[in-house]
Amino acid sequence: MTASLVIDTDIGGEPDDAMALAIAAHRCPELALVLTTDEADGQRARLARWFLDLLGRPDVPVVAGRRLSSTPYFWVADLIPGDVADQPSGPVGAVAAVCERTSGPVRWLGLGPMSNLGDVLDARPDLAHRLVVTQMGGALAYRDPAQSQYNFRLDPVAVRTALDAVSRPRLVTYDVTFAPRIAITADSPLYRRLAGSSVPWAAALVAQCDRYYAGYHPATIPHTPLALSAALGEPFVRFDARQVAVDKIGRTTLADDGTLVQLSTDADHSGFAEWLYRELSPAIPRPVAPVL
Repeated sequence: MTASLVIDTDIGGEPDDAMALAIAAHRCPELALVLTTDEADGQRARLARWFLDLLGRPDVPVVAGRRLSSTPYFWVADLIPGDVADQPSGPVGAVAAVCERTSGPVRWLGLGPMSNLGDVLDARPDLAHRLVVTQMGGALAYRDPAQSQYNFRLDPVAVRTALDAVSRPRLVTYDVTFAPRIAITADSPLYRRLAGSSVPWAAALVAQCDRYYAGYHPATIPHTPLALSAALGEPFVRFDARQVAVDKIGRTTLADDGTLVQLSTDADHSGFAEWLYRELSPAIPRPVAPVL
């Protein structure tokens, strides 16, 4: 039996999280729980609920986590239909319930800040041995040396809590995920494939991309689908056992006395980009050619 999967996401900012969730919803019947992190007054959770329903996964519960930033990275609230209910809060209880329903490991895929995982491990340290963690975040060579990568920056305490508690977590770092040559724009084949579909979830994903392109940047890099591919056992991300330290503002360095993790060292970005297209596009029916 495939281990249950928990996804922890800050969906509603850069649209790559929605891409990752779409792949997981279609590919993983074992998707057991979606948590939202750096909440925006419950709107991230409502977005995740709406999107999962469009993806045909009303069976997957959504639970809202804590708000972290004063101005959450979220700008798609008006896409959510008014009849989508507020989702419950309480990640600790929700994760404990997943663990209690199954035996063996539970996969945790972190796509945003690590506060939910930190809260779970603070309240239920006994669950640390059950969680197999793959986290998108951290950077050994971030573009601004005075700052840490965004996911680590918002809650460095949770990062240190989680890395110290779980056994050999896998870190899919910004150093490896930041690959501008696989960025998705409005001219990319994947975007055009999605935009040409009348499937509701594809339209919802395109709408999220359009808001991002118009309001922030004309391209999105699929950081989090790359992390998902690693969590699913795909071969694109390469890892090596390294010891890392995380400072008080979340900067990540190699350190002889640091915590042992599986650290991403490289990725087959071209192979991954082909996989991403394959994983998203087959779920969209192609138009039937007219009979002449």
